[in-house]
Amino acid sequence: QVQLVESGGGLVQPGGSLRLSCAASGAIFSISAMGWYRQAPGNQRELVARITSGGSTNYADSVKGRFTISRDIAKNTAYLQMNSLKPDDTAVYYCKASVLRSTVPIRRDDYWGQGTQVTVSS
Repeated sequence: QVQLVESGGGLVQPGGSLRLSCAASGAIFSISAMGWYRQAPGNQRELVARITSGGSTNYADSVKGRFTISRDIAKNTAYLQMNSLKPDDTAVYYCKASVLRSTVPIRRDDYWGQGTQVTVSS
């Protein structure tokens, strides 16, 4: 089993910055990809940013140039640096990891974090 622990959410003013962290632990052999998703009231969950084991990244158009995703492979941790935050960025942010488990049967599964609230308001 794998657990994802998120931190860094909170209240920030428009134009401000916030840094989210997602630490994966448990029966992990390797992580092929980690991503951040968000869900605002009345909306479906959407992809914000993703990074693969090879270091390639992709972003939602709405956050390009403002958000940066990164990984610390040794710590099985992903980060989301959010700059120039807007009220429309307000949502619950979820971390997702595609994990190759170290336990038998060896297989790859997706895991989700519990979510962390990000509120952008003056």
